[in-house]
Amino acid sequence: MKPGSGKALKKAQNIFGEKEHPLDPFFKPANVAVIGATENPGSVGRTTLWNLISSPFGGAVFPVNPNRASVLGIKAYKNVREIPAEVDLAVVVTPSRLIPGIIKECGEAGIKAAVVISAGFKEVGPEGAELERQLVENARAAGMRVIGPNCLGIMIPPTGVNATFAAAMARTGNIAFLSQSGALCTAVLDWSLKENVGFSAFMSIGAMADVGWGDLIYYLGDDPKTRAILIYMESVGDARSFLSAAREVAYTKPIIVIKAGRTAAGSAAAASHTGAMTGSDDVLDSAFRRSGVLRVTTIAELFYMAEVLSKQPRPKGPRLTILTNAGGPGVLAADALLLGGGELAEISQKTIEELNQFLPATWSHRNPVDIIGDAGPDRYAKALEVVAKDENTDGMLVVLTPQAMTDATQTAQLLRPLAKMGDRPVLASWMGGVEVAAGEHILNQAGIPTFPYPDTAAHMFNYMWRYTYNLRGLYETPSYAGDEESAAGKAREILDRVRGAGRTILTEDESKQVLAAYGIPVLPSIIAATEDEAAAAAAQIGYPVVLKLHSLTITHKTDVGGVQLNLRDEEAVRRAFRAIRSSVEEKAGAEHFQGVNVQPFAKLDGYEVILGSTIDPQFGPVILFGMGGQLVEVFRDRALALPPLNTTLARRMMERTRIFKALQGVRGRKAVDIAALEQLLVRFSRLVVEQPWIKELDINPLLASPDRLLALDARVVLHDPSMRERDLPRPAIRPYPVEYAGEWTMRNGETVSIRPIRPEDEPAMVRFHESLSDRTVYHRYLQVLNLSQRVAHERLIRICFIDYANQMALVAERTDPATGDKQIIAVGRLQGLGQPEAEFSMVVTDDYQNQGLGTELLKRLIEIGRKEGVKAIVADILAENSAMQSVAEKLGFRIGRDIEDQVVSARLELC
Repeated sequence: MKPGSGKALKKAQNIFGEKEHPLDPFFKPANVAVIGATENPGSVGRTTLWNLISSPFGGAVFPVNPNRASVLGIKAYKNVREIPAEVDLAVVVTPSRLIPGIIKECGEAGIKAAVVISAGFKEVGPEGAELERQLVENARAAGMRVIGPNCLGIMIPPTGVNATFAAAMARTGNIAFLSQSGALCTAVLDWSLKENVGFSAFMSIGAMADVGWGDLIYYLGDDPKTRAILIYMESVGDARSFLSAAREVAYTKPIIVIKAGRTAAGSAAAASHTGAMTGSDDVLDSAFRRSGVLRVTTIAELFYMAEVLSKQPRPKGPRLTILTNAGGPGVLAADALLLGGGELAEISQKTIEELNQFLPATWSHRNPVDIIGDAGPDRYAKALEVVAKDENTDGMLVVLTPQAMTDATQTAQLLRPLAKMGDRPVLASWMGGVEVAAGEHILNQAGIPTFPYPDTAAHMFNYMWRYTYNLRGLYETPSYAGDEESAAGKAREILDRVRGAGRTILTEDESKQVLAAYGIPVLPSIIAATEDEAAAAAAQIGYPVVLKLHSLTITHKTDVGGVQLNLRDEEAVRRAFRAIRSSVEEKAGAEHFQGVNVQPFAKLDGYEVILGSTIDPQFGPVILFGMGGQLVEVFRDRALALPPLNTTLARRMMERTRIFKALQGVRGRKAVDIAALEQLLVRFSRLVVEQPWIKELDINPLLASPDRLLALDARVVLHDPSMRERDLPRPAIRPYPVEYAGEWTMRNGETVSIRPIRPEDEPAMVRFHESLSDRTVYHRYLQVLNLSQRVAHERLIRICFIDYANQMALVAERTDPATGDKQIIAVGRLQGLGQPEAEFSMVVTDDYQNQGLGTELLKRLIEIGRKEGVKAIVADILAENSAMQSVAEKLGFRIGRDIEDQVVSARLELC
């Protein structure tokens, strides 16, 4: 029983009537009302109205001004209720104090979208923030979407919409440009007109009181006119929405961001401009990596990368071959490449021998490949063709300097056929001015991006391979990190006990109990309140031992002399106990001493690393990994990542630190068990997301050696007990939804596990697709897909590695009673969580059809839809797939036929 995958949410028409996306009125409005339109010269109201009527979009424009009968010769209306036609977009340019009431009137009049250009909201203080709250409240009550406030407005060149107060209309193109800064928009617009750059959308979104990055990225991701999304960002807004949308869209369309506020001063300026809190820039970098977003640092790079990624394939690695007719520019390019983390490709002996056959004897014989200053067009073309075949290279940069014998135009002509070199990009730097302009134009038209300087081109190549690296990390298949079941309940009991005592700091012993609940190895320990108890504990554990301060209030024990190491007999233990007590009483006070923690002395035969978590104001919990020990803040060798992690993401995080090279084994030392360390990081990330009361968590040091991983010290700090649980920071990326996992018994009496899909399920999904008949595949996908198409890694990992905030996929998994092997036998998916409508799809392997699995999976998807706030569930089902239609009807779906498409449309209203 399988519905087709369909595209019910995207179909313009189905049997239940026309389906409109909530953001459609911004991109293709039928009629527009300009509220606050005026004839005052130079005013925002006049300019906005003039722009709308000067750029035909196929609809009518209605000025709204209670004090005028007409504006610019067009009949004006006192309010939106008087407009005689249906309006779907309002552009508001009135004083801010009036706008909440205006939005309410628009909602009552059936207007579904508004662009609020006016300023005077949260950026001006508490009074403005209250106006903004009322604006959003009134919009949501009416089901309206709002862009702004405090923005330039929006331009949609393909449809002719110009709802801005800019001085010109953008050209039509395939780049979507989104900006929080209206002033920057006007500067970019002026530049684009000069450089003949066009846009599919050009939008100033201001304070993002309602419509945010996530909404627009999702919409533009489905827009066939948009090939790349460029963003000028001052604040992230809804972090989960942004990351969810970016991760889904980035694989098919580049999302390139320039983020203001990298420095402390810049951050303060950005925050005051948008009225939003700006989080740590390092955390933001981690968030961009996690979602496949490419971050650049200048406006020029923003458009350079949009061009490069639209014209050339992404390189598979960091190795670049530089081809040049001059040594100096080649060296500059090589320096820029290496300083940016790239690598010079090592030219193979085979390639050198081929180049020797036609290059002068004085050529460089290495990379950069200097083909000498008298190189003509034929030499350039033949050299590029040879080096492009070298297996050691991931991309090529061709540099030309205009020397006396150089023909820049003809060289470009001969390079045109080499613009597409398979999966390896070709970049060019035609250095010079007027002399090389014609050649640059030829290359650009052929799809080879050109740059005025070779170091700039090398810098762009570094962006390209990093972008590939980040995307590959998203879609690599991780190894299985064990069952999702954890000791969350046991850890929660410990935290509740501490909170019940009115404390926010756990003792070391309590902290280690929390770690142990999640399978993180810790040393055994005994709490001793007296000197005699300490001596007895040491005898029980066995010498040598360590004594550490046991305190309900002090977490940094070394600061108060609270650690004594390598104690080899009872007398040493007694002296250490007295020394710790005396030091604490002197430096902190007797009330801070509750005894000591007696532990075995662990020989430091490995590396000290730190593993911790803290709260970022924008992204919630953040995980840190790096070099540990007492000098952790001095060396600052650390990497950040957003939880939850899988083994692939854990390894990528470690790879960004210098200590990782040592962990792999250096100077004859054995390597640490990297796979085990990956697993430990995954368990740690589960702890972080499953225990929201934890504010800070440090394991420092975590001893990592070839033989073991061991948490030697731990520190846990909780949020203030006065906080409400619903107000605790949540992870920016939704963790694995264990609440939707459970068991169920099929008609044949066999029990199966039904749970959300995991990235680690890709190998099992390959076997699942191998078990499907052609008929089952056709019923599911409404088309014939051969096995190689169905099991392609790029396809399956995106099916398995989903964003649980946007979709939910349940798998039914059986265990072979003879072998214990697990087998996926059915998959049900609900796409569009967080949206008013979600689309379901389903497929059951042939051997287990007619066992009730389809009905059970759909029941569970319906219940998930209700819990996630979905208002309706839809699907397209082949007309011949009567079994799936029967299941849908049995569960309350309305069925309607579309004879022309030979599909059945199913719809279930949930509220």
